[in-house]
Amino acid sequence: MNVMIVAAAAFGLLGAGSRFYGRFISRQVGLDPDRPTPAQEREDGRDYVPTRTSVLFAHHFSAIAGAGPILGPTIAVMYGFLPALLWIAFGAVFIGAVHDFTALFASLREGGRSIAEVARQTMGRAGFGLFCAFLMVMLVLVTGSFLSATCTALTSMWPLEKLGLGTEQTLLKTQVSADGMLVGRIGGIASTSVIVITLGAPLMGWLLYRRGIRTLPAYVLAAAVCGFSIWIGLQFPVTLDPKVWAVILSVYVLLAAGAPVWVILQPRDFINTQILYAGMGLVAAALVSAGLKGVGMSFPALSLAEGARSIGALWPMMFVTIACGAISGFHALVAGGTTSKQCRSERDAKRIGFDAMVLESALGVMVVLIVGSALASADYQKIVVEQQNVPLGFALATGHLMNTAFPFIPVALGTVFGILMLEGFLVTSLDAAVRLNRYVFEELWGFLLKSPPAFMRYYWFNAGLSVALMWVISTTNAWRSVWLVFGTANQLLAALTLLVVSAWLLKRGKRAWFTIAPALFMLVTTLVSLYLLLGKFISEGKLILVVADVLLFALAAGMIVVAARSQVFWARRADTA
Repeated sequence: MNVMIVAAAAFGLLGAGSRFYGRFISRQVGLDPDRPTPAQEREDGRDYVPTRTSVLFAHHFSAIAGAGPILGPTIAVMYGFLPALLWIAFGAVFIGAVHDFTALFASLREGGRSIAEVARQTMGRAGFGLFCAFLMVMLVLVTGSFLSATCTALTSMWPLEKLGLGTEQTLLKTQVSADGMLVGRIGGIASTSVIVITLGAPLMGWLLYRRGIRTLPAYVLAAAVCGFSIWIGLQFPVTLDPKVWAVILSVYVLLAAGAPVWVILQPRDFINTQILYAGMGLVAAALVSAGLKGVGMSFPALSLAEGARSIGALWPMMFVTIACGAISGFHALVAGGTTSKQCRSERDAKRIGFDAMVLESALGVMVVLIVGSALASADYQKIVVEQQNVPLGFALATGHLMNTAFPFIPVALGTVFGILMLEGFLVTSLDAAVRLNRYVFEELWGFLLKSPPAFMRYYWFNAGLSVALMWVISTTNAWRSVWLVFGTANQLLAALTLLVVSAWLLKRGKRAWFTIAPALFMLVTTLVSLYLLLGKFISEGKLILVVADVLLFALAAGMIVVAARSQVFWARRADTA
């Protein structure tokens, strides 16, 4: 089937969902553009900062997208391209975007409080404590998984011959691999680019928030920084051992987690998003060009046996493998942790909450189309299945698609660009996730202890604990195993968030069927996945993941009981009112 036909159908559904269903949900919750937001009422120049829609959208999108809509779909193509596309498109419109928008809206109405605090408002002290504990476990899995993926991407290499390059080439730095092949250091270019963009973030933050530079010049400057970072990367690629990168990134996020959002987090996202936008635009153009040339999907529409052998049954495992493209609980943490504190109008809640999820899903659709049409099955089997280097699988598919669509772009250059796209998402998500985990620890100590010791309220303790747990998870477990349990925890968090939002809506006498129905579906899916994964982890002797699995199951069960009781309570209150 021609890639353009598949793309048109998927993008058409996403666009219609944003326009019609997004507006419907806005009316249901009672969006009020004239109502002051927490950023306006509590502006402090650090966390509560009224922000231009374009800048906040860039920050929110890059923070929520992370590696999920790239890595998850790349793996899920094992089942064939059709199940992945259907889950991404329908899941995004009717579950994921509703989840993101309603979580952001509830946080706005609760003064910019986190989703855990919203749980306290609707489910009481028990709901708050359970939710905080669940968030802590989930965020440790998120950061551990993303740290592993980041280190893998930054150190990726591939034979020059398969990149269409001769031994005399000068585009990539090379080395001889263990099996005697000459390989190009693809990840080293992204490494340098990440360093340059991060160093340029404080200057961009100063220009945006202290000098008030206009949006257009800011975009031009950000694009120039991105271009410069890539050029420097080509000239001076940084090549380090994955373990060294794990230490460097851990130290970086420890420092970044405590800096004001306008210094590193927000401007770095703004700069890096230029690569993401450019990449998505270039990929979309490549898909059109390839479609006009008659390129079709090389992967089968259905390959259930292959997927089952590698990961597990289509349901529930594919639904948790795509751990962001259709729905993601992590998005609720970003919405309530940073975005709601910077939103300058409730009108932006739909534009950012709903539409950013739709855009992320469009990226997921592109990934399925790229991998399903441009990556040879033998390369996919070796890279993604055997080596578990999913970042390289996506990047190589991108390189081949670019070369097919635009022959003047070498496969190697397109592959480098694919790594750059992915790397930007990964690092920005690490920034945001560690900061959010710090917030969760601070809230959890306040819940567990009447008067927490001073050191437990200190930034270095909570950020350091978050980083240490992230590092342990990343360095002691295989990447795919962590990804599967992270994906399950992530989707389970989304289900619990939808339960919290449902209780919040019922408490205010509003309808909640559009949040309750997807919550129930995701609850069943993720709990079955946890059960299946538990048996797998026990047989493999993965003690840390066994403990995480059991904790997630127990905490989710407690949340379900508390949520059910609160929903019955508020329903009765509404009936008697």
